[in-house]
Amino acid sequence: QLQPLGLEEPLSWAAAALERVDRETFFRRFDEADAVRYFYEPFLAAFDPELRKALGVWYTPREIVRYMVERVDRVLREELGLADGLADPSVWVLDPCCGTGAYLVEVLDRIHRTLKAKGEGALAAEELKQAAMTRVAGFEIMPAPYVIAHWQVGHTLRAAGAATFGADESAAIYLTNALTGWAAPEEAAKPDAAQGGLRVTYPPLANERDKAARVKRERPILVVLGNPPYNAFAGTSPAEESGLVAPYKEGLQTVWGIRKFNLDDLYVRFFRVAERRIAEGTGRGVVCFVSNHSWIGSSSFVVMRQRIVSEFDRIWIDNLHGDRKISERGPDGRTSETIFAIRGFSPGIQQGTAISLLVRTKPRVGLARVLFNDRHDASSAEDRRGQLLDSLTSEAFDAFYETTAPSPGNRFSFRPGSATDAYVGWAPLPHLAAIAPLNGLMEKRGGALIDGDRGDLVERMKTYFDPGRDWDSVKGEIGGLGEDAAGFSARSTRTRTVEKVGFQEARINRYFLRPFDSRWAYVTEAGPLWNRVRPELLRVLPDANGFIASRPSGVANPEGVPLIWTPLLGDDHALRTDAYYAPMLLRGDGRPRANLSQAARAWLAALGLPDPDSDPAIATLPWHHALAIGYAPAWLAENEAGIRGDWPRIPLPGSADLLTASAALGARVAALLDPDTPVQGVTSGTILPVLAAIAVPTKPGGGAMAGEDYALTAGWGHAGKGGAVMPGRGRLLTRPYAPDETAAAAEAGHLGSRTHDVFLNAEAYWRNVPEQVWNFTIGGYQVLKKFLSYRERPLLGRPLIAGEVRYVREVARRLAALRLMAPELDANYRACAAAHRPLPVVG
Repeated sequence: QLQPLGLEEPLSWAAAALERVDRETFFRRFDEADAVRYFYEPFLAAFDPELRKALGVWYTPREIVRYMVERVDRVLREELGLADGLADPSVWVLDPCCGTGAYLVEVLDRIHRTLKAKGEGALAAEELKQAAMTRVAGFEIMPAPYVIAHWQVGHTLRAAGAATFGADESAAIYLTNALTGWAAPEEAAKPDAAQGGLRVTYPPLANERDKAARVKRERPILVVLGNPPYNAFAGTSPAEESGLVAPYKEGLQTVWGIRKFNLDDLYVRFFRVAERRIAEGTGRGVVCFVSNHSWIGSSSFVVMRQRIVSEFDRIWIDNLHGDRKISERGPDGRTSETIFAIRGFSPGIQQGTAISLLVRTKPRVGLARVLFNDRHDASSAEDRRGQLLDSLTSEAFDAFYETTAPSPGNRFSFRPGSATDAYVGWAPLPHLAAIAPLNGLMEKRGGALIDGDRGDLVERMKTYFDPGRDWDSVKGEIGGLGEDAAGFSARSTRTRTVEKVGFQEARINRYFLRPFDSRWAYVTEAGPLWNRVRPELLRVLPDANGFIASRPSGVANPEGVPLIWTPLLGDDHALRTDAYYAPMLLRGDGRPRANLSQAARAWLAALGLPDPDSDPAIATLPWHHALAIGYAPAWLAENEAGIRGDWPRIPLPGSADLLTASAALGARVAALLDPDTPVQGVTSGTILPVLAAIAVPTKPGGGAMAGEDYALTAGWGHAGKGGAVMPGRGRLLTRPYAPDETAAAAEAGHLGSRTHDVFLNAEAYWRNVPEQVWNFTIGGYQVLKKFLSYRERPLLGRPLIAGEVRYVREVARRLAALRLMAPELDANYRACAAAHRPLPVVG
């Protein structure tokens, strides 16, 4: 049977390799607990790293597997009334992406322990074997882990004393694509539909296909569990998936106004398989996945959450943290290590993850109760996994969880947080604008078009556009502009742009890269120099009079203030992860006009302000008002869930006087947010006493900073893959306020009860950075820490200069001044909320 496949030679190679193995030593090592993990990731990483990456393959530590299986067993007993849990003969289990069989083995182990506890004695092994052959099933698409899964289940059965499989017997593990072949029998009759349209001529594979199809279409699956693969760039759902995730996209644009989303991630497809199988198929059951945690709060997944909260009775979420993109630290603040990390073996999946347990007991009425656990507070990955297991012994298990309140107002977010009842009725930020907020520029050229030093950028771009220099001579001097990227041919792009345009110094613009981190950028629409140059944003720039930058949903934890003001052209990732820019003014016929929607204009008219186009001061009132509301701590605290799940919503004052007073506060906020605008008492003139002692450049024991004292080497950032800069832990000394810092201490309610000394290096630091200033976060970026992370000496290539050290001090004072505005901002927010006038319905 193998002969037509032409495998004789590679099989002979494999046999020859195996003959060199010292079997006694090998199997003595292989029988150790969890030894199979040393096969899975290292083998795939060496054998086919691209395949491993494409399929999102990561080993799941046994503690996580055991926790999930034990939780499923407990829920079957307590919620579905099955006294024997997984051991009940009516419980059919499927791991649709079983890998090397970790979950199947753990389920069988749980069944075996239950059977022994019931006194099954010598009968337990045969019952266990029958379960492994029939109702504990696994699907796997890759042959190597599929083989290991069979071996692991066989090993488990042998250890339990079960008879070996006969000639026509095997574990219920099938080589198949779990995302296809669930169609009705008449559809499945199409040639080889279950194998994704591939022609299956090898009889054992055809037999495998047929057995898998019977599980997909006929078995009353009650439990779906596992660790589905993660890959947000796995491509769109293939045709044979029959629009698998289409239900999760319905109404995203028309109902929710969400234009950008990625719902074809592999793990999302597996959620849809599980939901369809349990909610629409069996009608009751359990789903338990550990997966990317984006789906529990991100706006892209609002329809997915709405369906799931409508289809299930109870939902438990265990947030496992570990988001590499933001170096997310666990609740204890000590580590950003993923809970999947195994020291000396694997760094684990570098993605924020969560365990989701969904239970359906009966036909649904109303929405599920959602419980969220964010309290795993141990430091190391091992300790956090141990904490999961320890929690299983608790009788009052739900005490670990906080009940959340998914609703249309918070886009059915499963994360805890609040929103006032009135919040849903307030105006979303884009509803104030005549044009939809515009995406920022996207470079994707390794920073070659952006620089903190104007002179360096000018020289690099002059080199790039020099027609007298050939490609080989300039390639090493132009950074990422010399490297090919997706859709970008570096050499041909240079050839075209040099022929059509030359260097133009007027193209050098100040550029808003991140909050309080402005650079210089060479901005041109010529060729695809920029990945996305956003011509529409360039067109409004001359008349914009500044931008409010915000985002359609929160992505970070903490998210912080969700909007900021800037007078500059801005970057797409100035906020995490997408920054959208609403200009205050638009280009009109001969003069700028207000960027205000017809509804916003009608609201102003009702306040006695009928013609905003005639007066820029009136045109900017709504935008400055939005800033005043957005920086009010009470607004942020009372509406956290709503703010995270959608565009910020702003209460609109019902009188011109209230609007004018609020906008005046917002103008003060805008001045503090613009590093190029001096602020009396904060950065210029006589500094307020409470601010004068904040972030003072200091040397231990006194003395002047000089030479290497300016080098930032405290570990605030380091180079990551692909040129990315990853935040580091740095060096921070937390302490009470000193006697000469009494002015700051007197404002502890706004600045924090403790302060920090933030180190440049072993010889110098910024003295007295209050904790609420240090923690100030805008759009997901911790402002001061993010700024420092890009300026470590190995990244910057030089020490800081005195002006840069002084700039950090000024930013800290600006942030402190924003904190000190809290009483005024909160009072203004409450007054505007109490007198809210909804936007009129126009047209």
